[in-house]
Amino acid sequence: MSSSARAVWFVLAGIASVQVGAALSKGLFDRVDPTAMVWLRLGFSALILVAAARPALRGRSAGDWGVVLAFGATLAVMNWAIYQSFARIPLGVAVTIELLGPLLLSLALSRRVTDLVWVLLAAAGVGALGLRSGDAGVTVAGVLFALLAGLAWATYILLSAATGRRWPGLSGLAVASVVGALGLAPLAITADAAALGDPTVLVIGLVVAVLSSVVPYALDLAALRTLSTKVFGILMSLEPAAAALAGLVLLQENLGALQWLAIGCVVAASAGVTRSTSMDVAAPV
Repeated sequence: MSSSARAVWFVLAGIASVQVGAALSKGLFDRVDPTAMVWLRLGFSALILVAAARPALRGRSAGDWGVVLAFGATLAVMNWAIYQSFARIPLGVAVTIELLGPLLLSLALSRRVTDLVWVLLAAAGVGALGLRSGDAGVTVAGVLFALLAGLAWATYILLSAATGRRWPGLSGLAVASVVGALGLAPLAITADAAALGDPTVLVIGLVVAVLSSVVPYALDLAALRTLSTKVFGILMSLEPAAAALAGLVLLQENLGALQWLAIGCVVAASAGVTRSTSMDVAAPV
């Protein structure tokens, strides 16, 4: 197997890992509040990343701290919002709507008139999601939380690049993860302090952190050594389809033909935009 083919499989495995982690989380929402679960994911991820990166904090400028604090806040909002969406609507629908954030950011940075075709295709997909929303268990609150997660994802992409320029390696992400976990701690404790003391929930929180953050990030880093960011972005466009499959297999979330068509439209639009721009559709951590 060539290095490029191996890199593609790394990305696909990372996508599968993220969505299996999301499905595992959602399967426990009757036992633990989504805010508490996402805090466990962020907290354990932060511990693992800090241990791996050992970020140097001395000598940092106010600008360095400003960027990483904003990155951490965005990380917390993005993860919290998508978990709130997961609690209300099917995984595939939530991730499809969330993908609109980086999709619209790519379009905003594009100068190609032909990209308007992708806008129309994405709009058609989102419109189709609402035509039979009741049958797919879609709620207004779930959609709004997914849109908030998408906005945070677009902001995350911009801040990730800014953080990478100021903080070497994984150190910026490690610090941002700590910031995000600390910011969510009061909400998580208020939401479900009892569950946070449950050893089973803690173990599953650690597993989710590894599946949804540590494993995919490591695989993405390995893949990007040989894959172009454009190819990587196109592959990341498959996230909604992977989420829908994970929901179907692990949670028995059945979507109608129209919802599958809508997901296909948004996936195609995202892949099309990524092909015509040089911006990487970065994966949320």
